[in-house]
Amino acid sequence: MGFFDFMTEDIAIDLGTANTLIIHNDKVVIDSPSIVARDRITGKIIAVGKEANMMQGKTHENIKTIRPLKDGVIADFDASEKMISMFIKSIPALKKKLFTPALRMVICIPSGITEVEMRAVKESAERVNGKEVYLIHEPMAAAIGIGIDIMQPKGNMIVDIGGGTTEIAVIALAGIVCDKSVKIAGDVFTNDIIYYMRTQHNLFVGETTAEKIKIQIGAAVEDLENAPEDMSVQGRDLLTGKPKQVDVSYREIAKALDKSIQRIEDAIMETLSQTPPELAADIYNTGIYLAGGGSMLRGLDKRISLKTDLPVYIAEDPLRAVVRGTGMALKNINKYKNILIK
Repeated sequence: MGFFDFMTEDIAIDLGTANTLIIHNDKVVIDSPSIVARDRITGKIIAVGKEANMMQGKTHENIKTIRPLKDGVIADFDASEKMISMFIKSIPALKKKLFTPALRMVICIPSGITEVEMRAVKESAERVNGKEVYLIHEPMAAAIGIGIDIMQPKGNMIVDIGGGTTEIAVIALAGIVCDKSVKIAGDVFTNDIIYYMRTQHNLFVGETTAEKIKIQIGAAVEDLENAPEDMSVQGRDLLTGKPKQVDVSYREIAKALDKSIQRIEDAIMETLSQTPPELAADIYNTGIYLAGGGSMLRGLDKRISLKTDLPVYIAEDPLRAVVRGTGMALKNINKYKNILIK
């Protein structure tokens, strides 16, 4: 086994709908959009990650951009496998190796995932030379990444708002006591903005632009203390067909996102109402932890706090909380053995 150990590399993967992150040797070595571009004629993958992301919405008929993951699960098996494989091959430390090393990996998955979807993730990993593949539930990984001691008999509530799903879970004694996974997250926010621009401004904007709007002036409440400046948005005028520019304020985006955020709030309330009373008592003291890119929406913490009457904390570097936790689980694989799914 000694020799085999020497040949094995450990990597932790957060395979997200919007972004894929990989940790190797305690460093985040890959942090890229989960997207690939495929040549329609040859069927070859021509770009992956940031490069493919720049092509999104700007392709001609011979190039197709694919997001292999939808709602947190693999939708296009072939593309996802190629994407993972290309990401792993581009890890600097593994490039120097003469031959591909065997990999021991921990990959995180949404908590609402089915057996079949779980197997798809495992098979993808095994095909890129994963000899030992462990899976970990996203809210668990997020909790470890935030720095919560999950082994304690204490209740903690995690809300992880990703690209495809929002994962809400109450965690105690290294297990998920009650959880809810709703398919309302970053992607839905982006589509809400596209729809709003269309209906209110007669302006047709693409996904990339809508996402820029979300990041630059996105908000969850209509009265922010330090409000972002209005943003100039370019797109196509639906009436004249000409390109045009409109100025948009954060208040409008808050209006556009209101319904979706309400649904996330409802899911949080529902999870709280299913929580056993002892854990509810803990959560009254510890509050709610937010992770994932969606938690960076301005004023979302305040809004959830008002709704639940609980303190709400945003994880530091929320985009990487999950992959950090996955990396820690990989490092202390024996300590966390019972939460990893073999």
